[in-house]
Amino acid sequence: METISQSFLTELTENQILIRDTIRDFAQSKIKPKVMEWDEAQHFPMEIFRELGELGFMGIIFPEEYGGAGLGYVEFVIIIEELGIVDPSISLSVAAHNGLCTNHIFRFGNDAQKKKYLPDLVSGEKVGAWGLTESSSGSDAAAMKSIAEKKGNKYILNGSKTFITHGGSGETAVVTAITDKEAGKKGISAFILEKGMPGFIAGIKENKLGMRASETVQLTFENCEVPAENLLGEEGMGFINSMQILEGGRISIAAVSLGVAQGCLDASLKYSQERVQFGKPLSAFQATQFKLAEMKTNIEAAKLLTMRAAKMKDDGLPNIREAAMAKLFASEIAEKAASEAVQIHGGYGYVKDYPVEKYYRDVKLLTIGEGTSEIQRIVIARDLLKD
Repeated sequence: METISQSFLTELTENQILIRDTIRDFAQSKIKPKVMEWDEAQHFPMEIFRELGELGFMGIIFPEEYGGAGLGYVEFVIIIEELGIVDPSISLSVAAHNGLCTNHIFRFGNDAQKKKYLPDLVSGEKVGAWGLTESSSGSDAAAMKSIAEKKGNKYILNGSKTFITHGGSGETAVVTAITDKEAGKKGISAFILEKGMPGFIAGIKENKLGMRASETVQLTFENCEVPAENLLGEEGMGFINSMQILEGGRISIAAVSLGVAQGCLDASLKYSQERVQFGKPLSAFQATQFKLAEMKTNIEAAKLLTMRAAKMKDDGLPNIREAAMAKLFASEIAEKAASEAVQIHGGYGYVKDYPVEKYYRDVKLLTIGEGTSEIQRIVIARDLLKD
C-alpha cells in the first residue's frame, strides 16, 4: 500500500517515518475491523479518540506544554492521510478536532483559556466542536444571525449553528455570533462554550449520506449565558479569526482527500488484478490501465500541492492560495477516483462488501465542507488578482 510518505521518503525524518508507521498500524488494527459497523450504526467511537489521544494524535500541532505532540502540518498531513485510507470518517473527525476548535483556542485564546481548555482537548479526554455555519449562512458565513448581547459580566447568546462536527459529543465548542450588528464582518465575535451551560442545546444527529461515523449535529442557543471571560480573542475579530483558522482547515481536508483517493487506488489495483473477465484480469485491459494511471497521476499532483501548503504553513509563510488550491484539487480528484473505483469494480462497487462503496459516499463531503470548490476558486482568483 503506497501512501503520501513514500513519495517524500527521502525528505522524511526518522521521527516522521515512525509517526507514519505508528498511525498506519493503529488504523489497520484498531479502526479497519470496525469501519462498516460504525458506518451502519452512525456510531461516533469516543473510545478510539481517547486512544488516539494517548498516542498524541488529538493534539498533533500543539506544544508539549499543553500536552500536545509539538508537531507541524507536514506530520498532520501524514497522519490524516493514513487515517483517511482506512476510514475517512475518523480522519475527518481527527482533522476537525485538531484544526478547528482546538486550534482556534490555541491561536487566539489568552493564557488562562489555553491552560483551562487545551490539556483535555489535546489528550483526547474531550472532543471539540466548532460552530460557524448556520442554516441561512453556508458559503456566505458572515450572513449569520446568531446574536450575543453583553449584559454585565456575561453574554446572552441566541441563535443556532448547523452541520457541526462533534456537536453532540463535544464538551467544548467554539462558536461565533454577532456582537455589533452595525459593524458587518467586524461585528462578529467568537466564544468558548461548555457542554451543560444552560441554554446550550445539542440537537439530533444528522442522518448523512457518508462520513457517518463522524458526528454532525445542530446546536441551538436559547438565552445561553456565556461568561465574559469566555470571549475568544478580541470582540469583533471572531469572523476574521475564523477565516484564518479555515486556511489550515483546507490543508486538513486536502489530506483527508488524499487518503480517500489512495484508498480507492489501492482497492482498484487489488480488485483489477484478481477479477478475471474474458480470460484475463481486468488490469490487462487498457481501459482499466488508463483509469489506474490517471488516479495515480492525480494523487501525486495532489500530494505535491498539499505538502507544499503544509510546509509553507510550518514555515510561517502566507499560504491562502496554496491551501485553497490543495483543497480544491485534492477533493475533486478524490471524488473522481471514487467514481472510477466503483466503475472498475462494476456491480461489486455498488455493494457494501467492497470498500469503494463507502469511499464513494464519503468523498462528496470533501468538495463541500470547509469551503466548497466554488469558494476555493473564488479564494484563489482573489489572491491572483492582488498580484
